[in-house]
Amino acid sequence: MEFFGISWIEWVGYLAMATVLLSFLMKSVIKLRIVNNLGCLLFVFYGFLFQPISKPIIITNITIFSINLYYLLKKKS
Repeated sequence: MEFFGISWIEWVGYLAMATVLLSFLMKSVIKLRIVNNLGCLLFVFYGFLFQPISKPIIITNITIFSINLYYLLKKKS
């Protein structure tokens, strides 16, 4: 399935990229980390869809997600 000649898998990558870029426009660090985590999850999903599976994309974004989650949980306590 394609839209504008771009596969749906590639659209997931573009959505992930846009979400991560959008996160850096947030004034609040908490909002930045939440939106960035959404982008990271989209990138992890994209990494699994990408053939062959892209381990560097998956590992990097799971690590960033974990760091963001750590600081979000630390901020709550």
